[in-house]
Formats: sequence, structure tokens, C-alpha cells
Amino acid sequence: MSAVLKGVRVIDFGRYIAGPYCGALLAEYGADVIRIEKRDGSEDRFPAQVGGGVGALFLQMNRNKRSVTLDPASPEGREVVARLVRSADVVIANLPAATLKSMGLDYETLCTYRKDIIFVTNTAFGPVGPMSANVGFDGIGQVMCGATYMTGTLDQPYRASAPYVDFGTALHCAFGTMAALMERQQTGKGQIVTGALLATALTINNASLIEQAVVAPNRIPTGNRGQTAAPSDIYKTRDGWVLVAVTGNPLYKRWAKLMGEPEWLTDPRFATDDDRGAHAAIISERMGRWCAERATDDIVKILGDAKIPSAPVLTPQQALDHPQVQALGVLQDTDYPGLPKPAPVAAVPIWMSETQAVPRVRPPLLGEHTQQVLTELGYTEAAIQGLRDKGVI
Repeated sequence: MSAVLKGVRVIDFGRYIAGPYCGALLAEYGADVIRIEKRDGSEDRFPAQVGGGVGALFLQMNRNKRSVTLDPASPEGREVVARLVRSADVVIANLPAATLKSMGLDYETLCTYRKDIIFVTNTAFGPVGPMSANVGFDGIGQVMCGATYMTGTLDQPYRASAPYVDFGTALHCAFGTMAALMERQQTGKGQIVTGALLATALTINNASLIEQAVVAPNRIPTGNRGQTAAPSDIYKTRDGWVLVAVTGNPLYKRWAKLMGEPEWLTDPRFATDDDRGAHAAIISERMGRWCAERATDDIVKILGDAKIPSAPVLTPQQALDHPQVQALGVLQDTDYPGLPKPAPVAAVPIWMSETQAVPRVRPPLLGEHTQQVLTELGYTEAAIQGLRDKGVI
């Protein structure tokens, strides 16, 4: 079976997550994704070093890609960009608009190389508004959408350590890229696909914003305890912590019976999810007492058998070792030169009955494919050496 995106070429100028993960998703299904890097390596190669001169983030973002080093702002580099774009279907660049313009990577310039190019970009704050020219990372979306305020306590808000806004933006951009490719098949026209970290965060936290706009409950943070259902919290066990999340009357009925509290099924304080959320402290105290008497694994087994959602709170090492995580096979051992052991790089976390991902190829060494790609573009060996001598590649 042929890879679904075979024949699609993507030029990836992305940095960190929101751009590169979009490219990684496309590469996973057969697109030829060429990552363009600085001659001494782009910034996202280095955080969280694990060996081999690369960081953990780089290994995840750049599997199944080829690497070319290039100074795209130099005159000779612009000519290389022009040839790359003429050969490509998609260009990804999550850089500020002014930077794109100065480097000759703005959509108007790219269209002079190929008029039906699909240009995928994203910024921190979006293309319009008083902060549109500002730069930022994942956390700006978390703090500006209301999510960070509602996490932790009034004295200390907490952002999520996992960069969900970056990943969500990359996912939306990959979806937009696929839609743009389908549009081009029908109309022959390229277009710009624009994402924004703040827009992604507002989307993810939209339900709480809708509630605030319509009925203005002016909620304040309550730590891990939920406010619109109960029990919904993280509870101390005899040997760790466990999450329990009960939403909806059927689940609540099963939980109340398991707790030996049948009278709570007719208690008007607990009649609906919102009622239970309003009295969550009472319900959570009951759940907490039950959990404190038992081991985590026993709790998960009992609640699982009762069809009540629960899961253990795991450290990163416990997550790697957990049998359910291992059974999924999402984390695939990936070799890279210089690593002390293979890296467990996640595959695209979906299962499709017909469309399959391509076999895993390790992330590229810095500039590993520069010679190969430029040869494909028609450069002679002497011309490529000339670019090296001038510091273009």
C-alpha cells in the first residue's frame, strides 16, 4: 500500500513545536519533509540534551525528515529557497511576520516561486490585534485563555508543564494543511494556513469561557478538585495518588452505591452534576477517606470493575514502565547516533484501518541531507562546494 502523502514535498523552516510537529505528522504519512536549519543547528536541537548533540524535543519533532543547513537570507541562499519552493507543495514557517519578510519567506515572495504553494505559519498572538507583533511560547496561550488562573490556587496559579498549546496548534495546522491540499486538488489554488497559540488555547478552554460569558459564575481555582461534577479530584492513597473523575448521573449512581451511601442518591444537594460540583468538598472528602485506606492499584482495579473512571498518578519512569502504556505501542524505540540507548519517540497516536504510517526513520543529523537535496535541485558538486565555501550551507 502506497503512503497516502507520497509525492508531497514539505519545506520545514519551523522551530520548536508548533511548526515542526505539523511537519512530523505529515512526514509520518509519507510526505518528503525537508527541515531547513542554521549551519550551527537551530535552537530546538539543544534543550533537554540526551546525547548525540540533540535534545529530547528535537528527536520527537524531526523523525522521518531530511536535514539541510542553509542561510536563507543570503543572496545565494534565497536562490536555494526559490528552487526548494518550486519543487515543493507546502512551506512551514512558524516565525514572526517581520522575520519572514526579512528572510524572503513571506507568502507573497514564495508565490513568485510557485503560485500554488501552500504556506503554513503560526504565531503566538495571531495575525491581528494589539499584541500581534509580540513573540511567545506555549505558556502565553495557557495564561491568556483563563486556564492557568483556574489551575492551582488563588495564591499560586500553575501552568501545565506539558506544552499542550503548542501541540494543539501543530495539530490544527496539520489539519489545515490537509484541507488546503484537498482544496488545491479541486481548484488548483494554494493558500495561507495560519495558526496561533492564543487561538488554540482559547479553543481548548472554550467551554469555561462560554459559561463565564453567558452566566458569569466567576469561578476561582480549587486545585485538582473539579467544580462542575463530583467526585473529580486527585486523591492520596496508601502508596501514591489516584485520579477519580465522575461525571453524569449513571456514573454517580454507581459511585454512591460503591461508597455505601445510597441516601446520597436522593439528597437534593447532589441531584445534578452542577449540584455535586457546588458541594464537591463534601463528596471529595468521602472519596478521599475511601482512597486513603487502599493501595493505588487496588483502587484502580475496584473502580475499573465498577466502570468508574480512574487512573494512577505516575512519574515519568512509571509511565514508561506501565503495562497499559507499553501495550499501546505508541512509544517507538528510535536510534540516533550518540544516544546511550534508543529514544522512545511517540508515533501519531491514532489507529486507522486502511491508512498506515510509513516505517520510522530516525531524526536527521545536522545537514545530513544537504548534498542530497541540493543535487536533486540541480546543483552540481562544484556549485554545492561553492555554497559551502561562502557559508551559505
